[in-house]
Amino acid sequence: MTTIWQHLKEITINSFNSLGLAWWVEITTQNPRCTYYFGPFLSSAEAKVAIKGYLEDLESEGAQGIGINVKRCKPENLTIADDLGERLDRKVKPAFSGQM
Repeated sequence: MTTIWQHLKEITINSFNSLGLAWWVEITTQNPRCTYYFGPFLSSAEAKVAIKGYLEDLESEGAQGIGINVKRCKPENLTIADDLGERLDRKVKPAFSGQM
């Protein structure tokens, strides 16, 4: 059940994201050569808290050479598979969906 506060947070995140002010976790992997964007988040602190889960998922899939960067940005594609020259688009979900 969505509370009024969760709804207001989602509106705020969407507004920040549309202005390029939201925080994103950018994870690059060397094998496979990919760049992943996870977010958006209202603060860098919220983004940093979420990193552990993303790393666990990528490591369980066998990703190697992982680099992490938390930054304000507005990614056009959420997954970029450099090895294949592909840009895969995942649907953007609010940062708090399923993470709280």
